[in-house]
Amino acid sequence: MTSRVFARIVFKVLSELPEPFRQSLVNVDIVVKRRPGPADYRYAGAKRRDRLYGLYEGVPLGERGGGYSLVPPDKITLFSEPLERDCPDERELAEEIRKTVLHEIAHFFGMSEESVADLGID
Repeated sequence: MTSRVFARIVFKVLSELPEPFRQSLVNVDIVVKRRPGPADYRYAGAKRRDRLYGLYEGVPLGERGGGYSLVPPDKITLFSEPLERDCPDERELAEEIRKTVLHEIAHFFGMSEESVADLGID
């Protein structure tokens, strides 16, 4: 799959998110990277053998204090290679991208891995 097709799927998924989620993603960059690197695994607290579809980097909303300003945007990264490898069908890929985006947005809102898993978007 070309990067352009993958980006089109990501854009469609993002445009279909419920309005409250889209409105909350102010100052959040959503980027696509081919595959996670060693720093991504470290940041996620994951091992190289773990499947990593996405990563949230930033300060969750609930942890921001009064002095939180003039900071770079938070970032949600989607890793296209593992997503494409595990989801060869475009419809299945779009659903997994949606779940991954929702998972990372949950971290943006301050939810732990356990809380995200309880929601069924792990």
